Amino acid sequence: MAAHSHHLWPDASFEGQVECWEDAARLADRKWDRIMDEVWPEAQGHVANELGTGAPDAIVFAPNTHDFLIRLVAAVPRQNRQVRILTSDGEFHSARRQFARWEECGEVTVERIAVEPFETFSDRFLEAAQSGKHDLIFVSQVLFGSGRRFDRVDQLAELASSPGPWVVVDGYHAFMAIESPFDDVASRSAFYVGGGYKYAMSGEGCAFLHAPSGYGERPPLTGWFAEFEDLTLPPGAVGYRKDAMRFMGATFDPSALYRFNAVRRMLWENGLTTARIHAHVSRLQEHLLDAIEGSRFGDAERLNRPGDARFLAFRTPQAQRWSGELMARNCVTDVRGDVLRIGLALYHDEDDIHAFARMAGDLT
Repeated sequence: MAAHSHHLWPDASFEGQVECWEDAARLADRKWDRIMDEVWPEAQGHVANELGTGAPDAIVFAPNTHDFLIRLVAAVPRQNRQVRILTSDGEFHSARRQFARWEECGEVTVERIAVEPFETFSDRFLEAAQSGKHDLIFVSQVLFGSGRRFDRVDQLAELASSPGPWVVVDGYHAFMAIESPFDDVASRSAFYVGGGYKYAMSGEGCAFLHAPSGYGERPPLTGWFAEFEDLTLPPGAVGYRKDAMRFMGATFDPSALYRFNAVRRMLWENGLTTARIHAHVSRLQEHLLDAIEGSRFGDAERLNRPGDARFLAFRTPQAQRWSGELMARNCVTDVRGDVLRIGLALYHDEDDIHAFARMAGDLT
């Protein structure tokens, strides 16, 4: 019951993994021609189509979103030595920890907008972003701790410009969970990061960045895959691709891209769109709430509504204990501090809900 934490992999992902191995065995060094000419563009197309941008050339991949975070902060235009960052106090650990450490050593200043009360968070964050006091604006589209949404992405993107500020939307809990979460309007001026570990069902190593054209044309943290073979450059010059590959790093493990492509093909062949999966999960979430109404969960504060995210979040001082009791019965949930999260997915059905409700009824 933790699909939002580690989404189970469909059989298609195994087929993609085998395809990657067989290409390496068959092609040796020439595998990179197939990867960069076929596998990579296919994955770019899947991401662009899912986001709703229609701009596959604006997509670049890396092993994790933290890689992109440090490249973006290194590249963002700044008025002073310190990068002025606006974010929330509800970001995932990769951004929360990195911002805090940079803040400790004087590299950045950080303004954090409280996510609670949730009902006013989007408006309060947008108002702070409109102040013009920041170089980088970073916010999650779906907050990982509560499953609540920031629903002013288009308005936030309107504030972005190439000289600054830059707007970065963390879509890890939105990609393949929300239909078309990042349209072609916002994509013209805002960055977007996400990955394949959760609802894309593809595991580790398949993080992506949407990089709008004209933003960060020469990132200072750069790997050799970002090289642009321009014959007019003098010897020893550092060249860059003009598309999103300018944010590329160095040699990487391509197996995640194979898995991602194989999963996306499987979903398409079975007519399993994000909208259809979302409807299935939302219905199960409503069913779950009805089924556990008389259990100890009735004493917990529910932080989000069915359909807000692919998980339901419950705040209670008993979160750690309940998670442990459920784990002892081989029921996996996810706990963050005093918040217990229950994640549902394509592979759950009504029988799973009934089984969970029986265990919830035994909680102490």
